[in-house]
Amino acid sequence: MSQTAVPVADPEAMEAELQRLRAEVEALRARAEAAEAAADHDVLTPALNRRGFVTALHRAMAYCKRHQVPAVLLYLDLDGFKGVNDTHGHAAGDAALVRVAELMRDNLRESDAVGRLGGDEFGLLLMNAGVEEGRDKAARLSETLRTEGFVHEGQRIPLGGSFGVRAWNGQADVETWLAEADAAMWLRKPGR
Repeated sequence: MSQTAVPVADPEAMEAELQRLRAEVEALRARAEAAEAAADHDVLTPALNRRGFVTALHRAMAYCKRHQVPAVLLYLDLDGFKGVNDTHGHAAGDAALVRVAELMRDNLRESDAVGRLGGDEFGLLLMNAGVEEGRDKAARLSETLRTEGFVHEGQRIPLGGSFGVRAWNGQADVETWLAEADAAMWLRKPGR
């Protein structure tokens, strides 16, 4: 019986190839993580997009149900936003949306969430908070929007917003909770 000798590969070449493959896998993993994060974040503002915010609401509802803790949803619609775009241009409108998202994030806890739901509408999820805390937070945020506003081309432009506040009370699904908060906002919207 004859045995055929199997050539032994160069160990240094094999190690170099393994390192190259590991680096390639790591680069692909990082790209996949970045793509996944981008899928849940608004392209303009430092907030979650609607998809990401709905995911946060699903998690919050499950957490609240399991641990019997409160949560409250604030639905913000900017007042007079069309006027900002019409008077100052769309670049100013974009700057306003970015500023609103920054103000909302800066005035919430890390356990809370901010999402841009579309256009000039934002959702704010406050964990371990009830309706009274939500109303108080909405009043303070409304005042912050009014007093802080944003600066565009050296001009301070005030902002305004109407908030709807709705506590989690076992709603069947996320869309119901969002619709209830949206309806509460429309009750407070000036000139509706």
